[in-house]
Amino acid sequence: MYRRHGQKIGVVFLLVDLLVTSAAWLAAYWLRYSLWPAPHGVPEIDIVAASLPTVLVLAAVAYRLSGLYEVHRLRELPRELGTVCRASGLLFLLAIAVMFYRHDVYETRLGLAVFVALNALGLAVSRRVIWHLLKRLRSRGLNHGRALIVGSGRLGRIVAETIGHNRWTGLEAVGFVDQAQKIEPAVLPRLGTIDEIAEVVQRHDIDHVFIALPLSRSGEMPAVYRALEHVLVEVQLVPDLPQLAGMKLRSLEIDGVTFLSLRGDPHRGWGKLAKRSMDLALGSIALLAAAPVMILLAALIKLTSPGPIFYRQQRTGLAGQSFDMLKFRSMRIDAEVQTGAVWACRNDDRCTPLGRFMRRWSLDELPQLFNVIWGNMSLVGPRPERGVFVEKFRHQVPNYSQRHQVKAGITGWAQVNGWRGNTSLRRRVECDLYYISNWSPWLDLKILWLTIWCGFRHRNAY
Repeated sequence: MYRRHGQKIGVVFLLVDLLVTSAAWLAAYWLRYSLWPAPHGVPEIDIVAASLPTVLVLAAVAYRLSGLYEVHRLRELPRELGTVCRASGLLFLLAIAVMFYRHDVYETRLGLAVFVALNALGLAVSRRVIWHLLKRLRSRGLNHGRALIVGSGRLGRIVAETIGHNRWTGLEAVGFVDQAQKIEPAVLPRLGTIDEIAEVVQRHDIDHVFIALPLSRSGEMPAVYRALEHVLVEVQLVPDLPQLAGMKLRSLEIDGVTFLSLRGDPHRGWGKLAKRSMDLALGSIALLAAAPVMILLAALIKLTSPGPIFYRQQRTGLAGQSFDMLKFRSMRIDAEVQTGAVWACRNDDRCTPLGRFMRRWSLDELPQLFNVIWGNMSLVGPRPERGVFVEKFRHQVPNYSQRHQVKAGITGWAQVNGWRGNTSLRRRVECDLYYISNWSPWLDLKILWLTIWCGFRHRNAY
């Protein structure tokens, strides 16, 4: 039987949100007229309070349209923060339109701006508090859910472990259902066969069913659907996509037909604009800050070894296109005459003494800030590789080519996790694909902060 705890929690969220919005509305009035001058005088508090019912109606509409009450136990709090900001922004637009249309006495753009800022902050904090309390209550058995997993293979065990590691969901995985010959060693008991799902659900008081069958057993799905036909439980399908690393499922619907999007441009639309704006703004600041060091290094390179200051090397970037990556020259000018293209190694005797120092501190990469400004690299992204190695690695490492869905970067998720230099290529690719699948401006800022915080010197940099 469905347990409609989500609706009750949604009502709690709505009541708390409206209380927060009321407090933010009145607090914005006080701050507006306490901190800034009022050329037309300070309106009476009664006039401000009289507008509050209208604001609350608009708030309920904005919050509902923004999806603030799509409460589900599998939804994490951090994913709600963006929704809170969108909801507050929509409320601001609705409020300013209605207030100005009605020509209310209390109509102040500054007051509304203060209100939307306080409201967004208040909603974010109050929801974090509620989620924290909810997690504590769930750990004590309240809002508890019991889950059944269809399929006891690799994917089923992953689902069981995921549920076990995320107690904040309030779910408890009680067992598997699977055919007898399909059972593999597992941490949970087998409770029955697929045909016995209805009986197992009733016997063990199940309210969540996770279908975790591998692609090789897709022919059994109709039997699973038939077994679930008369069972009133929440059903989650866990797709088996072992070879689709770097992809992220998104559902689309057109005329009642559902499409699952496996791969798309992660930097399309506003994301592309945000990414490029960050690169230009932060890249320009970094270039100005690094200019004295770059001038000093250029002079030292010229004085300590014959040859050019900069080294241009063909690397592979976005969409597999080649570009000239700029670096400070750290090797002798004849470094690859005899060996050809080879990976750098520790204590590489091809490096000049200054070059070895620059590589150890990643200073040879500072000219790549010009690549960022020119647009063929980003501050954050997978590290670009030479074409000869790309051709080699794409045959050796699964999904290696998917790294080229985005621009190459000066730093990246792999680098801040220690996977640089002569380390595991597969782990680096895994980090790169994780970054592509989970990209956001906040992830870029986190990586940049970790790059600065951890320092430019690394034991695997050479």
